[in-house]
Amino acid sequence: MPRRFTHAEAQRLLPEVGRLLRDALDSKLEYQEAEKSIRALSERVMLMGGLVVDRDRSMNARARRDAAAAMLKSAVEAVQETGCLIKDLDIGLVDFPTLFNGVEVYLCWKLGEPGIAFWHGVDEGFKGRKQIDQDFLRNHRGDRAQ
Repeated sequence: MPRRFTHAEAQRLLPEVGRLLRDALDSKLEYQEAEKSIRALSERVMLMGGLVVDRDRSMNARARRDAAAAMLKSAVEAVQETGCLIKDLDIGLVDFPTLFNGVEVYLCWKLGEPGIAFWHGVDEGFKGRKQIDQDFLRNHRGDRAQ
């Protein structure tokens, strides 16, 4: 059963979640750059018909790629361990499950936003975001009864 957050609980997690998302995005970029380097080396070998490979360069690129993959995995797992859901890593979109009038919905936050100002139904997604208003704040709850 997923964890459910109050608005205040989710807000308090934003600095940690934001840091972890930035770490994940940095690791993803490093992974992509290392993978691009590996592909370029492979293409060069194929075009040159058996060129002598710079083993150190190749091994370094693979090590960078593998380290970046491990860091990316670790950062994503750390975000998920908080109980929130990564919806789009590339833009830093995260949902925090909550209950509103007894129905599960998501508090919705995107990296770079100053705080959590939107929510949406579980089937609505980002395009269905609604402004958090006083009615929402009064009638939502996390795991602990308010």
